[in-house]
Amino acid sequence: MNLDLDQHRQLEALYTEYAQLLDDGPLTQWPELFTEKSLYLVIPRDNYDKGLPLAIMRCESRGMLEDRIRAVQETIMHEPRYLRHQITNISGHLGDTGLISAVANYSVFEVVEGELPKILSVGRYIDLVDPHVDGSPRFVEKRVVYDSVLVPNTIVYPL
Repeated sequence: MNLDLDQHRQLEALYTEYAQLLDDGPLTQWPELFTEKSLYLVIPRDNYDKGLPLAIMRCESRGMLEDRIRAVQETIMHEPRYLRHQITNISGHLGDTGLISAVANYSVFEVVEGELPKILSVGRYIDLVDPHVDGSPRFVEKRVVYDSVLVPNTIVYPL
C-alpha cells in the first residue's frame, strides 16, 4: 500500500535526521534511529544483486552500531574529515507486516583538510522501517548498497 502524505513526511524526516547526525552530529545519537534489534549493512551492488552476503560493514543490533561509533570516536586513527550526505528520491510502501519498505538514492561527499572535496560513495539505501517506535519511525534494516566495485580505504564513518 502506498504511503499517505503524513507517513511520507515522517519517512523523509527520518532520512533528513539520519544525514544530519552523520554530517554534523552528535554522532552518538545516530544509533537511536534504529530499533534495538536491527541490521545495518554496507554492501557492494554486485554482491547485493547476486544475493551474496559479504559486506564491508555489518552491524546486527543497535548495540553494535553504538560500538561502531565508539570505535570511530575513540580508537580508529584517521585524518579529520567532513561528510555531506545527499539523500534523494525517497519512496516507500506499507507492507502487510506494518513495516515500510523504503528506497532512496544517496551520495556522500568527503572533505579532508587541505584537499578538494571528493565523492566518497554513491548508491541506494534499501530499508525496512518500523513507523511506530515510540511515536517515530526507526530503521529495522538498512542496506547501504554502493554502486562502485572499488571502495576507498577512507570509509571510517557509516554511510
